[in-house]
Amino acid sequence: MFIVLPLLAAGFSVGLAGLIGGPTDISASNEGAVNALNFAVIEHNRQSNRLLLTKPQEVIKVQRQVRMVAGYLYIITVRMASTSCRKSAATEQCAIQEDPAKAQSYQCTFKVWDKPWSGEIKLTEQTCT
Repeated sequence: MFIVLPLLAAGFSVGLAGLIGGPTDISASNEGAVNALNFAVIEHNRQSNRLLLTKPQEVIKVQRQVRMVAGYLYIITVRMASTSCRKSAATEQCAIQEDPAKAQSYQCTFKVWDKPWSGEIKLTEQTCT
């Protein structure tokens, strides 16, 4: 009995070594979350077949899951909308269309892995409806 419990505890802790906890809500103004969202939006626009750039219209929810060696997983749900700028002529000054019919808003959830100490960042999943 004395040997089994320490072995079970050691096995359990090794299994969870890479996972610190489940996703927790964080502020949309958190520096890591802002960087993750900016990266996700760039990748989303790059992968999209839309002619116009899209931008976040509203941040609905931001969560972060801390992983020891792997970094941070950001789970960000936003409402996206079209700007008046073509992708080929992208600038920072692109405003979201004021007419809701032209803005064509939709909701996306982005999952972004960030390992800030090594400069690695990756959009691992995007789901838009």
